[in-house]
Amino acid sequence: MKTLIVQFFTWWNSQTWGTRFHTWRHGTEVGRDAAGNVYYEGGVNSDGQTRRWVIFNGYSEASAIPPGWHGWIHHRVDVPPSKENYKPRDWQKPHQPNLTGTASAYRPKGSLLGFRHRPQVTGDYDAWTPGN
Repeated sequence: MKTLIVQFFTWWNSQTWGTRFHTWRHGTEVGRDAAGNVYYEGGVNSDGQTRRWVIFNGYSEASAIPPGWHGWIHHRVDVPPSKENYKPRDWQKPHQPNLTGTASAYRPKGSLLGFRHRPQVTGDYDAWTPGN
């Protein structure tokens, strides 16, 4: 019951009522990924291509789509990973959530938000001043 209420009032949790209805009416399940996201196709988009979409398992974050499914959902490949023996390449990394705005966010050396001591400015830099 809580899931239905959350879906009614938010768009970032799994799917909206409109997506649920469209999926029920036009969607054909194509496959699932390791994270539990479910991929569908059905209908035609404005370019005349088969419409493809994903129902996220939990929080909707587009970067959570694995590389193989990313290629399929964006019409880069015709065959979904579930219908072939897809293996990610060595250089394809597993998903990491966007940590911006959290305590675990990347803070480079010298950042004002970093926890390290900022290095002392040396004399090899002259700040720009108007008129120079």
